[in-house]
Amino acid sequence: MSSHPLRQIIEACDRAITARDFDTLMTWYAPDAALVIKPGMIARGHDAIRRAFIAISDHFQGQLRVEQGAMEVIEGAGNALVLMETVLHYPDGAGGTITVTRRATYVFRQEPDDRWVCTVDNSYGTDLLDV
Repeated sequence: MSSHPLRQIIEACDRAITARDFDTLMTWYAPDAALVIKPGMIARGHDAIRRAFIAISDHFQGQLRVEQGAMEVIEGAGNALVLMETVLHYPDGAGGTITVTRRATYVFRQEPDDRWVCTVDNSYGTDLLDV
């Protein structure tokens, strides 16, 4: 597994999502970031992304858990492309849990203070091409 600092940032974001700590979550997103909510639906900017994460959490009755698997980071020109297995656990509506693994793609930008912020959050990865 990669020990790239972005793994720790993404895992911190996952913990914030699970805890419904959307204030902390937004600190990791660029003000002009884009979030793929679902194929064909993109939220842009902090307010829209925050509303989207709240709606997603509410949809899963606050029981969405996210964790990360294999990760590859390609850095260039102050940006990083992150290819990552994202594992989602959520209720199936009948007392059980559904687990789905996606091959996500994320883009991060390194700020002048060396902090990384997410500019594109696409948990669907190349599956967007399948619709």
